[in-house]
Amino acid sequence: METTMRERFWERFSLEELTPQEWEALCDGCGQCCLLKLHDEDSQELAVLNVACRLLDTHSCQCSDYPNRFDSVPDCTQLTPALVKEFTWLPQSCGYRRVAEGRKLAGWHPLLSNDAERVHRKGISVRSFAVSQDEVPEQQLESHIIAVLPM
Repeated sequence: METTMRERFWERFSLEELTPQEWEALCDGCGQCCLLKLHDEDSQELAVLNVACRLLDTHSCQCSDYPNRFDSVPDCTQLTPALVKEFTWLPQSCGYRRVAEGRKLAGWHPLLSNDAERVHRKGISVRSFAVSQDEVPEQQLESHIIAVLPM
């Protein structure tokens, strides 16, 4: 059963009011939420790595097994409207974060540009720098830190 998305839904409705199809369409395809993170309990900092979940296709920046991702990767997190507000590590460019904060989508966002490749050409996606989790031994993860954020 195909449903249609409401016109400019991201400007007219809150994240909580979006249909499942609209929610998925709000994703800009950057892949940044699929980068691994290390939480330091002592310092309350979050280290973001250039290492992507093993399911992320680092070229397309799409999950290679999206329907079954929670079975394949038990610590995969389902992004929800509440978590968007809680996950301060989501990039400023993230469509979910922008809508949650009452900001407009970036002009390169696929909903505005009708061009899913634009996020990559603009350098916003992880395509140019992410490596798969399968390529990095666990003991080397700390050498892949690209940002440290307060929690």
